[in-house]
Amino acid sequence: MYRLLKSLVLSIIVYEEYQNLILKNKISIINAGALEPIIYFLQSENSTLQDHATASLLTLSASSVTKPIISASGIIPRLVEVLRQGSSQAKVDAVMALYNLSTYQDNLNLILQTEPIHFIISLLKSCKKSSKTAEKCTALIDSLVCYEEGRTALTSEEGGILAIVEVLESGSLQSREHAVGALLTMCQSDRCKYREPILKEGIIPGLFELTVQGTPKSQSKAQTLLRFLRDTPYPNSELEPDTLENIVSKQLGKTKEMLAEMVQVSMEQSLRHLQQRALMCTPANLSISSFKES
Repeated sequence: MYRLLKSLVLSIIVYEEYQNLILKNKISIINAGALEPIIYFLQSENSTLQDHATASLLTLSASSVTKPIISASGIIPRLVEVLRQGSSQAKVDAVMALYNLSTYQDNLNLILQTEPIHFIISLLKSCKKSSKTAEKCTALIDSLVCYEEGRTALTSEEGGILAIVEVLESGSLQSREHAVGALLTMCQSDRCKYREPILKEGIIPGLFELTVQGTPKSQSKAQTLLRFLRDTPYPNSELEPDTLENIVSKQLGKTKEMLAEMVQVSMEQSLRHLQQRALMCTPANLSISSFKES
């Protein structure tokens, strides 16, 4: 036990030293003036150079120490430009680098000023909703909709809210958490304004599923969002009250079917589990056929 504990402590020390070395290397690279050529290569018409420059930024932007330095260099607009017209891999690296930079609070305004929502949604539409790319796109949207400019840009983007709803339905656990968080933020900021656009995209079945199968945070946010979407009269609504009721009613019908399927699947899985346990508990020399013969 003592040897195991000693080995664990040594492993932690080695890991921390390795991480410190990586951080020092990143800082050294930036202090050596690497950002200037990286910015130059980001604007290159040579896609290979642009890909390498974007990948370098992705690595450098992962450290909390380097984020304010990188953003101060004016690199954020260049990343958004790569997101607009770079290669497929460069776009993926660019959105991930932007996400890294967005976790430094002062950078969110800088990112918003570049009007990136259209390009983020475009990438989100083209990638698998369960991918890491979708996760970073949705996480970035989750942060940007905390601002009115971000919310307006998302609702103005054709298929923007639908893309988020699709992630909520079929994304990874973390992606779904970001998706429901983004939509909840919108409703909390202005329920009357954002409730209808969200309802139109058929969100309710996915929300109900999330209350059961999501992370604890997702479940809580999904329950809160369902309350926000609950049918209530809006005097300034563009849709008639009965139209809104029809939208919700249809989605609730789909939700009941989905819940019935989930119950059926759960029962089938439980039955298979019981059958497997019964077979494991049956002695090898006492087969079921022997009962029949007797």
